[in-house]
Amino acid sequence: MFTGLIEHLGTVSAIHQDDGGCALTISQSAPILVDCHIGDSIAINGACLTVVEFDVELHGGYFKIWLANETLSRTDLGNQGDRKVGDQVNLERAMGAHVRFGGHFVQAHVDTTATIFRRALDGDSLRLWFQLPEPTAERPSLLPYIIPKGYVTIDGASLTVTSVDDAERMFGVMLIQHTQQKITLAKKANGERVNIEVDMVGKYVEKSVLAALEGGGGEIMRTFVQKIVEETLVDKGILPSGSVFNGDIQ
Repeated sequence: MFTGLIEHLGTVSAIHQDDGGCALTISQSAPILVDCHIGDSIAINGACLTVVEFDVELHGGYFKIWLANETLSRTDLGNQGDRKVGDQVNLERAMGAHVRFGGHFVQAHVDTTATIFRRALDGDSLRLWFQLPEPTAERPSLLPYIIPKGYVTIDGASLTVTSVDDAERMFGVMLIQHTQQKITLAKKANGERVNIEVDMVGKYVEKSVLAALEGGGGEIMRTFVQKIVEETLVDKGILPSGSVFNGDIQ
């Protein structure tokens, strides 16, 4: 589990990719390696990856991770040549139980990538708009989980959504000056891809509601959904005020 608060910017120092996956080496990372162990999880641009090799002193502190083809297909970390040697990447260690929780629940399981569509200065802040890819049967639209003032994780950074345009498959965020200096996003150009993870709470709520509507799920969720349906029918005048909805419309 992560918070979406980027701890450090590392530098890609080696990429070795073949049909089986990709080995990625990140250097200049000593500040996040002081308590590192083989097998630890580190989020790189929002993707949770396992440390397979590291040295706190060599190359300013380096570590190596392995990316499976599934990860490559969903992120900007290698499959289409987005990341190159010399690029900076956002880094965050897995959250410790003793630390303050400052962002939101981030799994670092990237859902998809989006494209930077537009940017505009707003005083000292920077507004950015992103376009999601066309949905497919295998990868449905993520827009139902992106709402104004909700959370979204972009390249591992927990950010607040400022606008959503469902018709154009777009959403926007704003970076304050401090954030611009601490993450890589402000340096990326229009047309570049970013890693997107939507708020997992929305996914669980949707699944629970759908299960309740289909007759499954727990009793509490079924009662909750029934209450919402009843209130909606009363508001539309289909049911008289004060009706009790027991699952069958009379």
